[in-house]
Amino acid sequence: MKPQKTIKNEAQLAGKGLFFGQDVRVMFRPAEADTGIVFVRTDLERPVRIAVRPESIVQRQRRSALGNGDVYIETSEHCLAAASALGIDNLVVELSAPELPGFDGSCEEYFKTLQKCGLAEQSRPRRELVIREPVCIEDGDRAIYALPDSSGGLQITFDMDYTQHTGIGRQTYSCRLNEGHFAQQLAPARTFVLEAEARQMQAAGIGTHLGPKNILVISSDGPIKNSFRFPDECVRHKVVDLIGDLMLAGCAVSGRIVAYKSGHSLNQQLVGKLVEQERKSRDPESAGRPVLDIRRIQRILPHRYPFLLVDKVIEIDGDRRIVGIKNVTFNEHFFQGHFPGTPVMPGVLIVEALAQVCGLLFAQTLEHTGKLAVLLTMDQVKIRKSVGPGDQLILTAETDKIRSRAAKCNCTARVGRDVAAEAQLKFMLVDDEMI
Repeated sequence: MKPQKTIKNEAQLAGKGLFFGQDVRVMFRPAEADTGIVFVRTDLERPVRIAVRPESIVQRQRRSALGNGDVYIETSEHCLAAASALGIDNLVVELSAPELPGFDGSCEEYFKTLQKCGLAEQSRPRRELVIREPVCIEDGDRAIYALPDSSGGLQITFDMDYTQHTGIGRQTYSCRLNEGHFAQQLAPARTFVLEAEARQMQAAGIGTHLGPKNILVISSDGPIKNSFRFPDECVRHKVVDLIGDLMLAGCAVSGRIVAYKSGHSLNQQLVGKLVEQERKSRDPESAGRPVLDIRRIQRILPHRYPFLLVDKVIEIDGDRRIVGIKNVTFNEHFFQGHFPGTPVMPGVLIVEALAQVCGLLFAQTLEHTGKLAVLLTMDQVKIRKSVGPGDQLILTAETDKIRSRAAKCNCTARVGRDVAAEAQLKFMLVDDEMI
């Protein structure tokens, strides 16, 4: 098994956001094994961590954004593409504004900076999402396919069809991702925009700090006051964007990707399907069945009626992440008084349900077996949606820090795709005989 990697040394960059032009400083820091790539907004009163996972994806036009509650980071794709090309698994990226720097529209600055940091191998094996079955996402005449590839690694073929625009035309590019090829053939490729699109965006207040010398603005005759670095620079940048978007899976993707006129939205949909497929492939016989049923939950948690608020657990990723389910019915005891005629689940009980799935997550580590998670503090608590009879709460907890006697989790409760509540919970881990 290949080992996980992080950077050896810290590094920083500064620049302006590509879309909104705000000054931003970026600090790259090494991260422990199994951390993944995490962005941290340090410009807020309390820093907010945003993990690179499909659940963090926020829909935006022409870029990839990630969010944690109402905190976002914009244009993550260039930074993630550079990390992917270098084989970086674990990295903390701190930034002082909502958007990463755009530089010249390429990811070359990110690549060179991270490359200079050097890489350190870690003790844990590398996680890879291996494409085992074909997946297809289509939207009108646009499509993207994921196919198994026994040779390993990531191979990409991109067909970009701008035949209606003579300044670009139709371009195709195919490559197998490796550090050397990325450095020479992909990292310098810049983002581009059509002249008419550039005018519309600037009229809407987007990219007003940019001119044709700062970014590729393409008319019917080609770049305006600029020149291509490669004859097919546009499709090469599309490949860079795709490499960055695939990192939204939370780990490296291995297989073959074939794209036709794809963009960020289609790329992100493919990532969601691949992650879903990978989760089911871990144990096909148990797909759709709980990882922990109510009997196993009762062996771990001391809670009983009417205070056991987790019905089953459907996903556990080591001691990093857990997803549990609470089915809310009209028979819940609290609906008798909260409120008669308008039953609403108390927000404090939603937070309690999140705390209970955290306890189940900590119990998966041998070090914490036989210990109970006692809630100490609740920070950044937000109740965003009423929950009532018939709703199914999807309870997700991700570890931020975990030590022998203390732990902290970032938690989200959803009903469908809607966020019902979120909180950052801190615990003390104590021996059960002390309770």
